[in-house]
Amino acid sequence: MAAATLRTTAGIMLAESDTLVSSLPGFLDPLGEADRRRVLAIGRKEVLETGKHIWRQGDTQNGIYLIESGRIRSYYAAPSGREVTLAYWFAGNFIGGPDLFGAGAHMWSSVAVERSRLLFLPGAILRELALQSATIAVALLDALAFKARCYSAMAQMLGTRSVTERLQRLLIFLSKIYGSQQGRQIVIGIPFTHSDLANLIGATRQWVTVQLSRMQARGVIRYDRCLIVILNLRALDLELV
Repeated sequence: MAAATLRTTAGIMLAESDTLVSSLPGFLDPLGEADRRRVLAIGRKEVLETGKHIWRQGDTQNGIYLIESGRIRSYYAAPSGREVTLAYWFAGNFIGGPDLFGAGAHMWSSVAVERSRLLFLPGAILRELALQSATIAVALLDALAFKARCYSAMAQMLGTRSVTERLQRLLIFLSKIYGSQQGRQIVIGIPFTHSDLANLIGATRQWVTVQLSRMQARGVIRYDRCLIVILNLRALDLELV
């Protein structure tokens, strides 16, 4: 895998601030050429088809995966079966924390939302590289710190914002990070089902369906075949004040 194929991209998650995710760093970005080659040299390429899990909650952890292409969803499943999406991750990011070096069990599951190319980095060998190179160690710490901020932001949103506010905030976030201005409309370029949105904000699919219908009736959005079009972004902003 050429290093250039790992690009920096935003993730998708519940967060109060757009800047938290829009400034998302790629794990390999701060590394010099020599360290970058050392990391890539220990990797094993894998292709994951849509709907296939990398691991499930409770599986033994043995390393991390760098995403070359595609989209990976990380989520937590409660004993009741209800799921909460922690984030969607894109190329340039890694999944597999917080135990980077392969200790204990996975705290959540990760599944391919679309066909994805990954690079597996074995935890034990990655630990040796971190001991040998301060730059690699710091890059790992920085990546973990970023994810910690993301998950802290999500916890704060779940604990302090109503479910209605969370949906509005998510739509604003998607419009700013993934939206394409087309005249007076903003078309969100990534498809989302009602279940996808519900899992991101900690709601039920039925509740999201009702809320989207109400927003459409008020002329705030248009939703058709998983495509979200923001018709009145100002209305969403005002409702959050």
